[in-house]
Amino acid sequence: MPLAIRPPPCAPMDTAGLKRPCWSSAVSGMSSRPGDVDSTTGRSTQPTTPTTWTSKMAGSTTTTRTTSVSCAPSADLSVAPFQFEDLVQAYYDCRRRKRNTASALRYELSMEINLLELYDDLVAGTYRPGRSICFVVTRPKAREVWAAEFRDRIVHHLLYNNIGAGIESSFVADSCACIPERGTLYAAKRLESKIRSQTQNWKVPGFYLKCDLANFFVAIDKRVLAQQLTRRIAEPWWRELALQVLWHDPREDFETRSPRHLFGRVPQHKRLTSQPAHMGLPIGNLSSQFFANIYLDALDQFAKHTLKAKHYIRYVDDFVFLHESPQQLNQWLAQVEEFLPTLGARLNPKKTILQPIDRGVDFVGHVIKPHRRTTRKRSVAQAMKRVAAVPAENLRETANSYFGLFTQASHSQKDRAALANLVLRRGHVVNGDLTKTYQKR
Repeated sequence: MPLAIRPPPCAPMDTAGLKRPCWSSAVSGMSSRPGDVDSTTGRSTQPTTPTTWTSKMAGSTTTTRTTSVSCAPSADLSVAPFQFEDLVQAYYDCRRRKRNTASALRYELSMEINLLELYDDLVAGTYRPGRSICFVVTRPKAREVWAAEFRDRIVHHLLYNNIGAGIESSFVADSCACIPERGTLYAAKRLESKIRSQTQNWKVPGFYLKCDLANFFVAIDKRVLAQQLTRRIAEPWWRELALQVLWHDPREDFETRSPRHLFGRVPQHKRLTSQPAHMGLPIGNLSSQFFANIYLDALDQFAKHTLKAKHYIRYVDDFVFLHESPQQLNQWLAQVEEFLPTLGARLNPKKTILQPIDRGVDFVGHVIKPHRRTTRKRSVAQAMKRVAAVPAENLRETANSYFGLFTQASHSQKDRAALANLVLRRGHVVNGDLTKTYQKR
């Protein structure tokens, strides 16, 4: 049954004075990048008129539901809201660490033409998001992941590059994840510092309250998020593009790239395909990560300014409060539970924890105990299992990845030694600091 979606209202499009970058200068500028290929390939776009069809592809299933006409941003086209060079930078940002993927290689075959066409579509207001790919990852647990078309991912990077820094500057310093320089290590060290402050360097007792939002990404109410984006983004063109990206429903046109039995391992309430049209962001897109931080900034501001919690930190949908009084933490818990419905969110009661800090705080893969921060035991066990089973040609890359993970902890000698012994038994060598492995010559 087709999903109904209500796109944001379209503004009338002014096509007078459309400016396009010069082909010769654009091409010569692009060609100066080493390693780029210039040839020809086609480009597909999403249909703008309602249609329903399905087809089978080798190794995948394509599903297209009845699509709805969504509006593209329009603006005064006498002055483009961004430069062509900005789109080129977004392309290189998008390609980073994905250079050899099939979608990146296909796009690169006709990179200059593709980017010029995308620029024209964006400036003219004719850009439409394309097909998505849906697949399942099984580690650490089965999850449904949605990957936008490479062309659309460039648009996500363009949007983020132009509005991300300004919005993120208003976030609290204790909002982590998907923000430059605020990854898991930042979050772990910051919480450790807060714990030392709360306990006066482990001299006085304290308590922590750890909470987790239920089914976070698929439970995000896009109607609430649309209002937040409208308030946050002052420039009309970027605001309309953000709303178009938000309201695009990947379930209307997608391919599946995982076998049916893997999709069966994902609980129905955690699948985007099981949610109403106005609910859920696709896990896997930069835009979803960025929008999720905007969505929960309201919670961060509530914790800091309404609850006046001195020691609070959030990483995606996990957040922690610290206080000397468990009664105060219980009161904050009740207030948070009362606040979350204003966002359309709720807590996962099975993951709500309130206990003494000195028992250890498990957060972003680290366990913080008195005077030490270690890697979570489950993560260590998974690392050993993977390194033991990985093919020989991938051993160095996989083992070094886990050496890097373990090194983030302040106390990791024991875990690194265990990993080093496993790698040595498999015929590789390890440096003296137990931080890197090499193939034996």
